[in-house]
Amino acid sequence: MENVLKHFIGYLTLEKGLSENSVAAYKSDLLHFIAWLRQEGIDNFGALRRNDVVSYLGTCKRSGMEPATLARRLVTVKVLFRYLFQEKLISADITEVMDSPKLWRLLPDFLSPQEVDKLLAAFPASAKDPLTFRNRVILEMMYACGLRVSECASLRRDSVRFDETLVRVCGKGSKERLVPVGRLALRLLKRYLDEVRPLLAKADDETALFISVNGNKLDREMIWNIVKDAGRKAKIKKNIHPHTLRHSFASHLLENGADLRVIQEMLGHADISTTQIYTHIDQQKLLSIHRQFHPRSR
Repeated sequence: MENVLKHFIGYLTLEKGLSENSVAAYKSDLLHFIAWLRQEGIDNFGALRRNDVVSYLGTCKRSGMEPATLARRLVTVKVLFRYLFQEKLISADITEVMDSPKLWRLLPDFLSPQEVDKLLAAFPASAKDPLTFRNRVILEMMYACGLRVSECASLRRDSVRFDETLVRVCGKGSKERLVPVGRLALRLLKRYLDEVRPLLAKADDETALFISVNGNKLDREMIWNIVKDAGRKAKIKKNIHPHTLRHSFASHLLENGADLRVIQEMLGHADISTTQIYTHIDQQKLLSIHRQFHPRSR
């Protein structure tokens, strides 16, 4: 279970882009949960039943735990089991139908178009340094296509169809999808492939699109650090991580009139309900417009 927890923490950090404090809270809660499971003689998440989770929460309640902390523990367990089910580490999510107390829900943090410009400018397109230019292309592709960090890392040299302005993306569960790419990102990508990548490549058999100074494939953590570095350089006062660019991609499409189903397809969401979180952002825009223009909104 500790090994599963290690991968789950990596998922929260690299894929979901949670802050250090949030990740630390998840880890603390789950270590407490695992310790209780050990006491009950359970050493595999797949062996749990719904009643086991209920018993755990009952133990926490009897210990005098505050309702807000108890609610957070349940949310933590539910998020873990959703992850385990998505990764096919368990056959069913036993927490799916468990009711949780009414909790606030944070909307995903996203950047304005102006902030995206500042972030991209952290690595100038005019840079002569190969790594700086490579980093700019990575940011451009992640924002242009709404890529997850793992999807960006898995791009291959032959993933991009320049004539069709499309990129073939390998998403969760090895499901492939085609996503349109803007012409600006394509121009920079072509220059990267023609002029910059050959300076980094040490062998012709490396198929990864984005490679390191040693010619090896960039992994998720390396790309995560590149995005964090761009956020620091741009001095944007938000928690910027790879998922921020994905959120910004979806939010800007929705704000400009894109259909939610189209956004779902481009993001690679299996369920439209996952994409619908962005409608909350759009509702805030509608509320702002209503307050500004409606004669009886004040």
